[in-house]
Amino acid sequence: MKHEITMRPMTRDEVDVLVGWAAQEGWNPGHHDAEIFWQTDPQGFIAAELGGQMVGGGAIVSYGGRFGFMGLFIMHPDHRGHGWGNQLWHHRLATLRARLTPSAAIGMDGVFAMQSYYAKGGFRLVAQDLRFKGENLAGSLSRDLVPLADVPWDQVLAYDTAHFPAPRPVFLRAWIQQPQGQALGVVRNGRLCGYGVIRACRQGFKIGPLFADDAHTAEELFSALSHHAQGQPVFLDVPEDHPAAVNLARRHGMQEVFGCARMYFGPPPGLPLSEIFGVTTFELG
Repeated sequence: MKHEITMRPMTRDEVDVLVGWAAQEGWNPGHHDAEIFWQTDPQGFIAAELGGQMVGGGAIVSYGGRFGFMGLFIMHPDHRGHGWGNQLWHHRLATLRARLTPSAAIGMDGVFAMQSYYAKGGFRLVAQDLRFKGENLAGSLSRDLVPLADVPWDQVLAYDTAHFPAPRPVFLRAWIQQPQGQALGVVRNGRLCGYGVIRACRQGFKIGPLFADDAHTAEELFSALSHHAQGQPVFLDVPEDHPAAVNLARRHGMQEVFGCARMYFGPPPGLPLSEIFGVTTFELG
């Protein structure tokens, strides 16, 4: 008997499976990504099931109904080429749109090879995000730096919200407190001028986000966060159309190893690109 593909909400354990598939695809997820992603939006994951087995999945995370993000779109290699991925993708888009306010935009970081496919689904290319990898980065500490946990929470949330399309307090608390990571801020005259997070991944560490008022502040944060990696590889996902961010990566000898197309369904959010030196994650925005 031929089984039919069905779409349903994903369980917590299945998010671990999906992140594991992401690792097999070479996307190098963080060790604690699955738990943090689930905490952010337990209803934000869809599984494609065939014969009682999950064969594909993806995230459709809603940030308070004001902004959505589609990521982690994967069909298991054994089940590609049947059109099921297309069904899954369109089901995810329709389900996420129903969870958002009518005017809310949806973002994604899609691999370059899928860009034309996503465009047919109504997504518009806005920019490219480039992943850089650095080896044996020395790093150093600055006296302006403080643990982000020591900065008043309302300042941290306000600064993050100014650089992301919608408030994300649940995600943010978990992200900056995750084990094996470090979150630092730069405070001058009692004001938060930038912050960054580094997290442990399957290979090395990733820095993201890296938000800062200017290139000097971004440099301080990047250097200190790289120090946390203790010589392990460091990755940074940089908006290609922000020259100062690209220069920061190249100045430290980092090499471009991957990239994604940043695309939006609906009006792109107006963000201060000159202050975004590293995006948070390709999976959740």
